[in-house]
Amino acid sequence: QVQLVESGGGLVQPGGSLRLSCSASGLPRDDYAIYWFRQAPGKEREGISCIDSSGEKTVYTDSMKGRLSISRGNAKNTVYLQMNNLEPEDTAVYYCAADRGWYDYIYSPALYDYQYWGRGTQVTVPS
Repeated sequence: QVQLVESGGGLVQPGGSLRLSCSASGLPRDDYAIYWFRQAPGKEREGISCIDSSGEKTVYTDSMKGRLSISRGNAKNTVYLQMNNLEPEDTAVYYCAADRGWYDYIYSPALYDYQYWGRGTQVTVPS
C-alpha cells in the first residue's frame, strides 16, 4: 500500500522558515517524481515545486522562487521542502504527490491526474 506522509507544518511568524517533509512508502518503483502543492482556503490547489526521481532536476513556481529549496534525503524516499521568508499569503495546507511523469513543469491537478497523494500538513503564517 502506497503512503505519502507530509510533516513539518505549523505556525511560523512572518519572515520565518519551515522545512516540510514528504515520506513515501510502498511505491512500486523507484522512478517516481515528488510534487509539492498548496491549497489556501477558497483557492485552487497550486503546484509549487517538484523533484525528479534522481534528485537532479527540480522545478519551482515563479511565485515562490528564491524562497524554496527542494531536495531528496539520502534514502531517496523522503523529500524535503525548505521554505524561507514566509508570508501570511503562504498560509495553506501543503500536500505532496508522487507520479512517474516528469515534464519540467507542474501541471494543475485539475488538468493532470497525479497518481498518489498525501493528506497534507497545515502551514500558518499570521498577519
